[in-house]
Amino acid sequence: MADTSDTRTPAQIEADIKRRRVTLAETLDEIGVRVHPKTIVGDAKAKVVASVDNSLGRAYVGANRVVSDVRAQLVTEDGAPRLERVVPVALVVVGLVGLLAVSARRRKD
Repeated sequence: MADTSDTRTPAQIEADIKRRRVTLAETLDEIGVRVHPKTIVGDAKAKVVASVDNSLGRAYVGANRVVSDVRAQLVTEDGAPRLERVVPVALVVVGLVGLLAVSARRRKD
């Protein structure tokens, strides 16, 4: 059989009960904060922001890689433009802008 005799004094028992009440109250307060709608919404917002930051970071790295690749095609290592590649690209861009301008005029009329 288990020893059920308690050698604590009534004052020690009361102090133990008070200590457990304080601990229980702190635990209940913490649970209340965790399940509060504002806390849940705040946590959800934080997760979305982290996800967006991660996505934007990956997009930035990808865009930076593309820009670096294009720059490497249009500029030499010392920074001089490669005219044999820049001129055709510029002509294509001018042609596309011209086509867009013509199609915009046709839509207005």
